[in-house]
Amino acid sequence: MSATAALVAATALLAAGCTSTKAPAGSSGKSASGIRLVSPGTLKTCTHLPYAPFQVKKGGKIVGFDVDLVDLVAKELKVPQEIVNTPFEGIETGQDFNIRKCDLAAAGMTITDRRKKVMDFSDPYFEATQALITKKGKSYKKVEDLKGRKLGYQKATTGAEYAKKHGQGVDLVEFEDLGLLLTAVKTGQVDAGINDNGVLFDYVRQNPDTAVTAEFHTGEHYGIGVRKGDDALRKKINEVLKKARADGSYDKIYKKWFGTAPQQG
Repeated sequence: MSATAALVAATALLAAGCTSTKAPAGSSGKSASGIRLVSPGTLKTCTHLPYAPFQVKKGGKIVGFDVDLVDLVAKELKVPQEIVNTPFEGIETGQDFNIRKCDLAAAGMTITDRRKKVMDFSDPYFEATQALITKKGKSYKKVEDLKGRKLGYQKATTGAEYAKKHGQGVDLVEFEDLGLLLTAVKTGQVDAGINDNGVLFDYVRQNPDTAVTAEFHTGEHYGIGVRKGDDALRKKINEVLKKARADGSYDKIYKKWFGTAPQQG
């Protein structure tokens, strides 16, 4: 997920629509598996837009890799999924779970020890790493190459942590969301941006005047977050992810959004 986060703080909270899964009549807040939803009959997903191809608004509807995966969970629970667009900081600090804003968080979110203290995670469902994006023709291969230049990062992300750790002498610029960060790279407001490789490669495919010049192999894994102690929902998500990998549904969704089958092993 205006030049800096301070200038866009007013864009805080936006709720958006549902995906296509339909709920049967008579759905209740608690399923047969003991899962209690924050809004009876609806599986609420916190995310932060835009983060293509994981979640992005197209044609008035929120779609993406994460959306399709969580739709499998919603289908299993026989309820629709509703997307709640909210600042990423509220997700990764666990605040959105504390105030019962959503049942789960699917936001291209890396599993970290710090985040495990404020939420529980599903099994990993996607491998990621940090990468640099620049305007085409630039040769930056590491953060240190940007000393004296501007490097943009998204607030409250693992990319932000990496930039701060390796960015001595670099002019670091914070952005509230990925869209603002990528626009800053494309328009030359910053010399480069750092974020997860999946979203950056997706952007480069759509914007050939930009390029990913480096990956840092940080060994990150995305997980779906749930409120601390919500073992019933966490276990159900894991069941669905395991089934999707076994029956080919995961590969089909992956190919739909990334254009290729996931690497095995």
